[in-house]
Amino acid sequence: MGYSKTLVAGLFVMLFLAPAVLATDPDPLQDFCVADLDGKVVSVNGHTCKPMSEAGDDFLFSSKLAKAGNTSTPNGSAVTELDVAEWPGTNTLGVSMNRVDFAPRGTNPPHIHPRATEIGIVMKGELLVGILGSLDSGNRLYSRVVRAGETFLIPRGLMHFQFNVGKTEASMVVSFNSQNPGIVFVPLTLFGSNPPIPTPVLTKALRVEAGVVELLKSKFTAGF
Repeated sequence: MGYSKTLVAGLFVMLFLAPAVLATDPDPLQDFCVADLDGKVVSVNGHTCKPMSEAGDDFLFSSKLAKAGNTSTPNGSAVTELDVAEWPGTNTLGVSMNRVDFAPRGTNPPHIHPRATEIGIVMKGELLVGILGSLDSGNRLYSRVVRAGETFLIPRGLMHFQFNVGKTEASMVVSFNSQNPGIVFVPLTLFGSNPPIPTPVLTKALRVEAGVVELLKSKFTAGF
């Protein structure tokens, strides 16, 4: 009796590939899964779990965002991250937070979070928040000065920025619906990639001379 190719392929997946899948259920299967950041196994939707007997209870609490960051940077801002790498208790829960502090005229440059929607609240000062729509919106810039106590929303994958328009320091706290939202800083990506994007590509895309591209690349050779 012959066997169809589909049946044979299905049996192969069940017998040989299925055991390698480490996470398939979309819902949590335990109260907590504290990330074992030193674990050797890579899973589908997070780090492997520490045994609860080794996790303690500190994973439920963090004071990292209580302290302001050092804004003496080229951008005049400091990002304090609280993702799964910094707070292993968020593992598999799909949440994380950042704090961003701004010197006067400081900026959180145009960037994208490829894996998360962002919602934020300005804690102090006044921030110009800008969100760039896709081509579907005609590349529209949505922007507003957001003041202490006010909130803003940034859909997943859209480019955005914040700029301190006030004369004093400002700060904000943002939350993400991902334990690891990721970040793509547009200036650094274009002019500080490793290896570099070929200059002719950028001159054509940006419609400028090669000297302009090389100058911009020189600004990002040491990172961000």
